[in-house]
Amino acid sequence: MSLARQLKFDRDGLIPAIVRDAVSGEVLMLSFLNAEAVEQTLATGLLHRYSRSTGKLISPPPGAAQRVREARLSCVDDCLLLRVDQEGEAPEYFKTLLWRDETPDDRAGASMPEDILAAIYRVIQKRRANPSEKSYVASLYAKGLDKILGKIGEEATETAVAGKGGDVEAVVYETADLFFHVLVLLGYYELPPERIYAELRRRFGLSGIEEKAGREPASEAGAK
Repeated sequence: MSLARQLKFDRDGLIPAIVRDAVSGEVLMLSFLNAEAVEQTLATGLLHRYSRSTGKLISPPPGAAQRVREARLSCVDDCLLLRVDQEGEAPEYFKTLLWRDETPDDRAGASMPEDILAAIYRVIQKRRANPSEKSYVASLYAKGLDKILGKIGEEATETAVAGKGGDVEAVVYETADLFFHVLVLLGYYELPPERIYAELRRRFGLSGIEEKAGREPASEAGAK
């Protein structure tokens, strides 16, 4: 039984799909799919949409395709939630701000994404893909892995020194620098922060001593 047959399409033969970035969790757009779009999406792994204005299938645009990582169905089978990897620039679907609750505690971070590490990672990847002379990130990648690793070591040392000194603000500042350069390293290997989150979720609730003892030695894992 195909997935399309499990869905409850509306009277026009369409089903809405909320499309979210798999890394940052940001809602990218609200799309509509007909049965053909659903089947093409499943067959290719790339999101195919239906245009209500033209009545035609919309194929993934070159350089801006959305690869579906996960599809969820609503409790009444009439709406989809799709987690995608966005190629290129993300579409500005919800760009008009109508209202925001700007209480004093929320103002500082009101415009920031829920997952700031994932958002920074996306920017880092864009800087890597489109280098410029003014980009610090591009300069790190141009100098290679050893330079990136050296910066991580430098920032780790400065974080430790700040921690030893007891200056809370310095700890925050230096830790932010360390996190940033670790994200550059993740970008080098094209590892989104979600991979780290998944590993932390795997370890959550486990004894740290037992978890470490149960790991396969790196030398043996590399030999396989």
